[in-house]
Amino acid sequence: MTDDTQITDLFVIGGGINGCAIARDAAGRGLTVRLAERNDLGWATSSASTKLFHGGLRYLEYFEFRLVREALREREVLLQAMPHIAWPMRFVLPYHRDMRFETDTPAARLLGRVMPWTRGRRPAWLIRGALALYDTLGGRSRLPRTRTLSLTGTAEGAPLQPRFEHAFEYSDGWVDDARLVVLNARDAAARGARLMLRTEVISAEREESAWLIRTRNCDTDQIAEHRAHMVVNAAGPWASEVLKDRLNMVSTDRIRLVRGSHIVVPRLYEHNKCYFLQGTDGRIIFAIPYETDFTLIGTTDADHPDAFTPPHCTEEERDYLLSFANRYFRQPLTADDVVWSYAGMRPLHDDGTAKASAATRDYTLKLDTAGGAPLLNVFGGKITTYRKLAENALTLISRHLAAGPAWTAGAALPGGDFPVDQVAELIAGLRADYSFLTAPWAARLVRAYGTEARSVLGAAQTAQDLGTEFGATLTEAELDWMMSHEFARTAEDALWRRSKLGLRMTPDQVRSVERWMAGHDVQPGPAGPKIN
Repeated sequence: MTDDTQITDLFVIGGGINGCAIARDAAGRGLTVRLAERNDLGWATSSASTKLFHGGLRYLEYFEFRLVREALREREVLLQAMPHIAWPMRFVLPYHRDMRFETDTPAARLLGRVMPWTRGRRPAWLIRGALALYDTLGGRSRLPRTRTLSLTGTAEGAPLQPRFEHAFEYSDGWVDDARLVVLNARDAAARGARLMLRTEVISAEREESAWLIRTRNCDTDQIAEHRAHMVVNAAGPWASEVLKDRLNMVSTDRIRLVRGSHIVVPRLYEHNKCYFLQGTDGRIIFAIPYETDFTLIGTTDADHPDAFTPPHCTEEERDYLLSFANRYFRQPLTADDVVWSYAGMRPLHDDGTAKASAATRDYTLKLDTAGGAPLLNVFGGKITTYRKLAENALTLISRHLAAGPAWTAGAALPGGDFPVDQVAELIAGLRADYSFLTAPWAARLVRAYGTEARSVLGAAQTAQDLGTEFGATLTEAELDWMMSHEFARTAEDALWRRSKLGLRMTPDQVRSVERWMAGHDVQPGPAGPKIN
């Protein structure tokens, strides 16, 4: 057993987006921070979202105005901080008078009392009014307003069945969720946080004014002891388990696990807008342009049994999504069209709602000081409000630890230090300086690394200077960057979280990546990983 006698200000349990964002914010305020994650960064919930920065239009039906307002205001803050991995997107909401909407939401019940003849319908004027409210709540400055749209003879209408003649179009944003986690972790490490990945917290107990935390290295089984003035439980789906079994504490707060499944199919249309689709059962799904050549369709809402049952997109959920999409698109989809599927567990704060789709997406922060050294528990949340969640967490943390002022609202994530509207210029400049890059290759690098794409490529004059090319333009140089700067340890880390190149690689190519990574030690670069 190793015993680290230095007392850290903050010990964060959980390497998802909330844990990494809290670690980053705290380190930037001058606190000493350690973070333990028993697997890879964002390996569960935070890399399996629908990948949208959005206010949540459908949450207006539940009168969740505070949540929607905060999320809408955050969109533009976040888009400016990470223009390489997130960008504005227009959403097309096809409308037909026979469409049905949920009947048991607060808004539906109110409408039923005032206009009982609607029977699950929403008049076009009501949808337009909701979208106007959506525009207003967010205090837009950059994103364009809602507009009505003809689907006859237009690019937006071309992939849809001819019965859809009109639509509404509004603004939200898209984000690479897994890279968002990695970049927050990188910035936390650059500001002094120590990240201990593949390290499990096995116990934590209060000792007078501090916590004694025991961890186990999942690769070596080495046990270590750490001390901290405060603990943050940001374990996501495992937050309740951490409270009960690792901290030996009783809490009335519960996590409700809701499984969201998604499918990926070959690209269904040429333009770069997303479709917001309303189902006959009142549910909604999105069809989103994805990784250039694909369309992402999701998500479902189903209660998940427990955090230790790995989530998978079931055949039933796959068929539900296919049937849903087939009610809108001209091109029929079958199970043979699905090139990949994934599912994530949303760890929602259990508010007692009967339906999974109605459970709140808001977050709850609970500060516990009853036993001495403070503990902060994080329940729920959505990816769009991750920065505000961290900022509000630091407000509570600052009651007990001397932290500096809030700072993240205007701070770019690594590689995001360029204007939102200059992605094309960045790609063109990269191709000018590295003439061997194809246009798709350069675009992929900029969309992953932003201004740091040049650091990935280094002094290379030819493609051969980057080492072996494993497939899909992935080279030794890029893999080395993922390992030395982005905490990647396995092929799964590299091909499904640091990138989505697994969509384009053969099993033999994947095995080549596995062999190469297994034979290379991590060599941390500037602001690179600090692993155990």
